Amino acid sequence: MSRSLVTMREARLSDASALADLWQPYLRRGAEEALEDLASVIEHLDQQPGHRLVVAEYDGAFAGAVYLKTTTYSPVNAEPVLQIHNPAVVAEHRRHGVGRALVECAVTWAEELGIGHVATATASGSREANRFMARIALAPQAVLRMAPTPAVRARLANRHPGTRQMSQVLAVRRSLRSTRSVSGR
Repeated sequence: MSRSLVTMREARLSDASALADLWQPYLRRGAEEALEDLASVIEHLDQQPGHRLVVAEYDGAFAGAVYLKTTTYSPVNAEPVLQIHNPAVVAEHRRHGVGRALVECAVTWAEELGIGHVATATASGSREANRFMARIALAPQAVLRMAPTPAVRARLANRHPGTRQMSQVLAVRRSLRSTRSVSGR
């Protein structure tokens, strides 16, 4: 019988730095702010029922983490769902069962809570992550789109720029026609 080198445990404050490195693409830009954010999350987990931050270790070394959150399917569908946020594995520990262990931990907790669905999000450009999620039966259900608020506001303001521009072109043409017809007489 083979013994797995992957073990799971709840996150500790001492994990904040490793989590900041692992989740760097998903955190605020400043390293110090990101570290403070993660420390605050870890410190307040006991005040957040239905939330867990689980760390995976491979042969005793930090190997990955996942944030688990119970919620509803949507604001208008009260069916419970376990969200698997930011499942990530340290590069040197990939292909050793760490990702599978993180998802297994989430599924086990969902079963313990009587939750019938698990959900996660992956970066659209991460082929490896999307293929992994597909292999373990997590199918796409929606497309999550995001943009900075000012960018959306700018696009909304220019929603029909062609219409406005075309009306200006037509006004100039009418003006030119009337000028030509008056000067051509």
